[in-house]
Amino acid sequence: VVGVIFSLIVWQLLGKATAEYGILKAQPRDRSTYQYYCLRYDPQWEPLPTDPDEAIPDPLLDLTPLQGCEEYKSPGHVPNHVVAIMRGNCTFFQKARIAQKFGADGIVVISEDALVDPGGNSSDYKEIHIPVALLAYKDFLHMKSLGSDLEVAMYSPPEPLMEYNLIVIWLMAVFTVGVGGYWAGSAKSKKKRKKRRRYTAEDGEHEGEAGEEEESAPEDDQEQLIETVEISPKFIAIFVFMICALLLLLYFFYNYLVYVIIFIFCFASATGLYVCLLPLVLWVPGNCRIPENKLPLLKKRPRVKTIILAACCITVSIIWFIFRKESWAWILQDGLGIAFSIYMLKTIRLPSFMVCTILLAALFVYDIFFVFITPLITKSKTSVMVDVATGPEDATEQIPMVLKVPSLRHSGSAMCNPYSLLGFGDILVPGLLIAFCKYFDSKIGTWGVYYLTTLVAYGVGMIITFFALVFMKNAQPALLYLVPCTLLTATFVACHRGEIKQFWRGTTDFPLRMRYKKEGVLLEDQDEEDKLRQEEEQESANEGVLLEDQDEEDKLRQEEEQESANEGEREDLVNEEGAVGGETETTPKSLGENGANDPDAIVPASPGQEQRSPQRSALARGPKSPNSKHVTIQT
Repeated sequence: VVGVIFSLIVWQLLGKATAEYGILKAQPRDRSTYQYYCLRYDPQWEPLPTDPDEAIPDPLLDLTPLQGCEEYKSPGHVPNHVVAIMRGNCTFFQKARIAQKFGADGIVVISEDALVDPGGNSSDYKEIHIPVALLAYKDFLHMKSLGSDLEVAMYSPPEPLMEYNLIVIWLMAVFTVGVGGYWAGSAKSKKKRKKRRRYTAEDGEHEGEAGEEEESAPEDDQEQLIETVEISPKFIAIFVFMICALLLLLYFFYNYLVYVIIFIFCFASATGLYVCLLPLVLWVPGNCRIPENKLPLLKKRPRVKTIILAACCITVSIIWFIFRKESWAWILQDGLGIAFSIYMLKTIRLPSFMVCTILLAALFVYDIFFVFITPLITKSKTSVMVDVATGPEDATEQIPMVLKVPSLRHSGSAMCNPYSLLGFGDILVPGLLIAFCKYFDSKIGTWGVYYLTTLVAYGVGMIITFFALVFMKNAQPALLYLVPCTLLTATFVACHRGEIKQFWRGTTDFPLRMRYKKEGVLLEDQDEEDKLRQEEEQESANEGVLLEDQDEEDKLRQEEEQESANEGEREDLVNEEGAVGGETETTPKSLGENGANDPDAIVPASPGQEQRSPQRSALARGPKSPNSKHVTIQT
């Protein structure tokens, strides 16, 4: 509804285009061949027939390089001819009035610039009764190559209400946004849960977890490949400035920078295709890895099947690059473009609905300005966005950052615009919001109410865009309709469910490690938080008891080992005294209260042992002389 309102406002401000597209059929007099060309004409001068059979061929009179602003020098050849003159120096009304004065059946104005509306004032239309059409200069040169004596017929078939190729583009866009948004939102939620399990562990991994990591390694390959980027308001400002600068650079230096864009598309689309197909390849049996090596890209010994997948993706990208100008190349370009868009949706993540609103609002203004406002500024009176998307008149290359489908009907618009285009920005910008809605659904545990409603709103916005394109007959900024449809739908759902505050804040919380230190746990919702906190407290208590028991056991074990060592030393001492003393009796020493040796203590002899005399004991306690047979050992 809001998209329709905006389209009506723009229609009133800019006015509905009165010019229409037509077809010029050129053929030699012998009719050995023929060729169709695009015309731009204003039916208010004189409408063209809608049926090709009603278009009567007239001989073409080439008066170029004359501009037809003055009376012809040889008007005798003009009657019953279609006059071809150059554009410039006077109005279309003046050119048409002179041609009509000398009996011309029609006038074709050759334009070296982009085709514009060959209109005039309401009073001028009443005086002219011959068709006035605009033909591109490059088409005129090609037409002259058919021969010198040509016949031309001009007509304008009725435009269909909706082109079939627009339906194909709608299906591709909704599929890309739906799959990319669902995958990105689910992957983000899964990554949060994985980080929560990692950072809530106190003492590292338990036994048996190493095996689980090895089993999940194939799933981790893809997560390690994709480095995600979370967008902040400051980043949005820088991003919008950069894309504005890039668009202007492409507008002024298109013939040079277009090759840079083509190279970037080849690399990025091959990477996106690899990321999209990797989960399918990982399900294929077999985990054979390449041998150990020191090559820069193969040090980690990747799986053989992933190397084959990477080679196939690069091959597809190279094939498109070589044959990009063929009539069937749009199929490869669309496939690579869909993979690239899904990859970007999985890589770029918006942390909150606030950031989503800022980004979509900024690009909403950006799209309207470069489509509707720039024709009022540029010298050629054409849109900067349209010129960059379709390429200048003299360009031989086209930017591949679009989904394109050829027109399937024979009509004037199909002849002038053989492909219907949808830029990647019209997929990625709303897709980022839909990906956030899917993540928020996973966070609050719903069945997908935010994700599905915004996805339906995106599809409705695309339909409104196509109808505006058909009725206004001009290029439309798709974000003019997509942004209000998706943003307001998501806002309405959040308000209706009473979750607008949580939805607005999204995931803008403390970093995971800081949140663990401050809050103790990382949880996805409040219900799980209470339950998991109780479980963790119980586990912590159990672990605390286990740790205390373990400390006591270690302490007792150390004491027992120390006592065993002391007893072993005492036994060694007694055995050594007996062995060294030989037949001589020695006096065992006793330990004092503090455990030290007491030289004055006399220990009674064991049974069978002779009692030692005081003098002998004193001798044993005294310093050992070289001639003494007694040995005193102190420990």
